[in-house]
Amino acid sequence: MSEALQELGALLELKRRDCVLGHEVAYGELTMDVSPNTLAPFVEYLLNDSACKFSTLVDITAVDHPGRAKRFDVVYHFLSMYTNQRIRLRVSIREDEMVPSIVEVHPSANWFEREVFDMFGILFTGHPDLRRILTDYGFRGHPLRKDFPTTGYTEVRYDEAQKRVVYEPVSLVQEYRQFDFMSPWEGAEYILPGDEKKGA
Repeated sequence: MSEALQELGALLELKRRDCVLGHEVAYGELTMDVSPNTLAPFVEYLLNDSACKFSTLVDITAVDHPGRAKRFDVVYHFLSMYTNQRIRLRVSIREDEMVPSIVEVHPSANWFEREVFDMFGILFTGHPDLRRILTDYGFRGHPLRKDFPTTGYTEVRYDEAQKRVVYEPVSLVQEYRQFDFMSPWEGAEYILPGDEKKGA
């Protein structure tokens, strides 16, 4: 299988030098590095070329590399049910760059691109309705960025007195920062099931 993927990667790199920056086969999957400005034509080529026929868009996601100049990798997964092969496209961009939308080629990309925008803050040019899809309207930040705080910025809860949902700044009171891991070896007065075997 990896030989067939190597051949496909070499063929695509040879046929579409204008789009492909490189390729690799790792863990039984073909990954093609693609230039952002040629992404849409390359996706259309993968859909229509008789050797490829990658007709199913499986997923679009991103990976955050905060220490890199090109901070984000936008990753596309495609499936060809005609050739029984999968391909992954990877587009590396800076934080201030945008990625062309592929909604015209694959209409199912609509919600995937909205999710990547919502979670990572990556903008897609030409998207018909780029707005948040998983978080609330007034949500601050993008939760899957590695610099996003694990507690978030605001807490959402239902206030019984006001009979409505309220937004408040996150504040962890000190008692929530103490953790009792129930270890009998640190002077606890109780024994967990199985701990009696320690001395045996």
